[in-house]
Amino acid sequence: MSSWQAEYLAGLRARDSHEQANKEVYDAYTRLADRAASLSTTQSPDLIEPEKEKLGYKAASTSAKVEVSSAQVRQNLADAQRSRGELETRVAVVTGELEKLQLKSKTETQHINELTAERLNLVKKLRDRDEELRGKSKLLEDVHDETLSLTIELNMAEETNKKLKLENQELVDRWMARKGQEADAMNTASKF
Repeated sequence: MSSWQAEYLAGLRARDSHEQANKEVYDAYTRLADRAASLSTTQSPDLIEPEKEKLGYKAASTSAKVEVSSAQVRQNLADAQRSRGELETRVAVVTGELEKLQLKSKTETQHINELTAERLNLVKKLRDRDEELRGKSKLLEDVHDETLSLTIELNMAEETNKKLKLENQELVDRWMARKGQEADAMNTASKF
């Protein structure tokens, strides 16, 4: 978006927020203007009637009506001023609260962002740990399988070794018996 559009939109938003902030004042002024208009329409016939009527109408009563309507307008104006003051006070209080809440929101948003970043970091560390544990578990399983395989080979080698020892012992025993017989045969043959 080009900068003039952004400035224009920012200006519109500022105008809207300013107008919304004073909406209650505008509404109060509109109500006051409506009351003043209704008073002037109800009083106009009274003020015009003396001119239309013949001399039978008293000028003193007209001035008394004007004074009463003037006092009522003053009272309405005083009420409107008091209402305006109250509204300005409320606007100031609400604006103060809004600023406090915006500041609090900003700090909480920063805190949320920090916690989100920390959470992402911890999730990444957790994934790394899980992957590391899976690797170590796989390595342990491989070592266990290798140990089992070597144990089986060792048992087979020991069985083969036992068989060979027995076979060797049998061969030695047979050979010794044969040599013993040959020696006996030679001894018997040499006695002649």
